[in-house]
Amino acid sequence: MNIELSEEEMAALVLLKRSGVPALEAAHVACAAIKSGKGRTKRALRCIAAGAETLKQQERTVSFEKAVAFALEARRERRVRTVYDFRYFTRRFMKRCPGLARRKVRTISAQECAQYIEMAFDTPRQRQKARLILSGVFGTAVKRGWCSENPVARVEVPRVVERQVTILSPQEIKALRQTAERYQGGSCAAAVGMMLYAGIRPHEVARLTWAQVDLRERAIYILPQHSKTGGARRVTIHKPLMKILRVHRRADRERVCPADWLRHWRELRKAAGWNSPARPWPQDALRHTFASYHLSHFRSYAELQVEIGHRDATLLRTRYVDQRGVRSSAQFWAA
Repeated sequence: MNIELSEEEMAALVLLKRSGVPALEAAHVACAAIKSGKGRTKRALRCIAAGAETLKQQERTVSFEKAVAFALEARRERRVRTVYDFRYFTRRFMKRCPGLARRKVRTISAQECAQYIEMAFDTPRQRQKARLILSGVFGTAVKRGWCSENPVARVEVPRVVERQVTILSPQEIKALRQTAERYQGGSCAAAVGMMLYAGIRPHEVARLTWAQVDLRERAIYILPQHSKTGGARRVTIHKPLMKILRVHRRADRERVCPADWLRHWRELRKAAGWNSPARPWPQDALRHTFASYHLSHFRSYAELQVEIGHRDATLLRTRYVDQRGVRSSAQFWAA
């Protein structure tokens, strides 16, 4: 077949040959571009440019592991406990979800996020916290342009069914106190006393020094950077705690807890008969015990809210105390 080509057509073929793209493929691309541009060349060129920019944005991403590192760096000024939780949860995600660390964040879907949360964590409360932290990782990725949306926003929040809290019985309180006095010469007795009779959290008491304990004012001062919620508070030293602190008081510069406190706290509970499959330690048992006995004896949600460091009394009224388990509240505070 003899086809005569114009000089313009010949020039086009030469241009295509220099590009290294097969003429037929180039023709298909050109036809698609013209179609997108509704037959207008300038519009077709704008379509190509816009598509190239979109593709560039889509290809700009990082691995989940790198996104986690940047998210942690962005949170380096947060409270110690916040950073610890963020690091713990993200490491567990990458440990229990094969291949997640290397996945590009832009390619991870909401459905996959839901699957990762279920794979990595076992209880509804853990999954609720995991969802929040995973959302934080993707939130950082969105800000840096590594993905166009936060897929966790489309993951349903795990439903937590609240149960009645567990508090210690008078016999259990006595056994725990006696064990604390015997364990390593009573090095943990003051910390146990603060958790039981002042409602201070284990991670808060771990950061206390004796300089924050004022026996004259009968007060313990929790600093903002040490509390779970970020707020400072003044906790009252009641009679049973005062007895313990007077015996175990040390120099202001020293910490209330011994080194490697959380390990000692686990071992102390085990020595007192807990932490076995048959008798697991109830979560936040001492804090719930304190709250329950405080409300029963002093009869004030407002006062308890201030002591325990809650923003309002909602949690206290709904699931934080167990008035049915309280036995001889007057004796508890006179011990």
